[in-house]
Amino acid sequence: MFPSWFETLSIAFLSLGAVSALFIAADVIAHPQRMAVMNIVWPVTALFGTLAVLWAYYRYGRLATRETMQKSDSRHEELQGKKGPPFPVMVAKGALHCGSGCMIGDVAAEWLAFAMPMIAVWFGWHSIFSEKIFAVWVLDFVFAFVLGIVFQYFAIVPMQKLSPRQGLIAALKADALSLVAWQVGMYGAMAVLQFIVFPHMFGDRAPVDSPVFWFAMQIAMIAGFITSYPVNWWLISAGIKERM
Repeated sequence: MFPSWFETLSIAFLSLGAVSALFIAADVIAHPQRMAVMNIVWPVTALFGTLAVLWAYYRYGRLATRETMQKSDSRHEELQGKKGPPFPVMVAKGALHCGSGCMIGDVAAEWLAFAMPMIAVWFGWHSIFSEKIFAVWVLDFVFAFVLGIVFQYFAIVPMQKLSPRQGLIAALKADALSLVAWQVGMYGAMAVLQFIVFPHMFGDRAPVDSPVFWFAMQIAMIAGFITSYPVNWWLISAGIKERM
């Protein structure tokens, strides 16, 4: 049983993420991004990045709207939104782009396994894993990886004008390693919280249908961003992944 103060803290951070995401969602509806998939990336990543992502969106994301690019073209100017933000910011956007697919995949997989426990059995609960959480993590990885590649596909294909087959290969090359790095950070943080911190401090793990679990997921997603950031730096520096 988690104390009420910690549940309140969890709800506060989740609410902050939700409000940040709503602010961005409302703004991208009014000012769509040049790269359409970023209309999803920004609000989704705000769910865990909260005020940091909200600030990054208004500081850098607003420079990459269709409106900004059209104004730049009409005036024949090389605005910052057209030539791109500083390289560390490009890397952060690349990592967030990867993380948005992970975020959606992990959330969907967790609730699916919660609503239908048999799915965890299909992914190894009882047969391979004695703990349900490990089987669900396999499902998480599958969902996150597939969605991450889909997000990268819809970023690369319009920019490079690739065929579906070429786009899929390019998406795998660009984001497979980044997705793995993100999930390693996410799983590592969740493992520390669920197997060490929560049992030691509160005597139990956080169940999926609790605000504490999703607060832990916010922290884990930030850890995923940290572990994927250097991988994205290398991928973009090497020209394997497109600059954003």
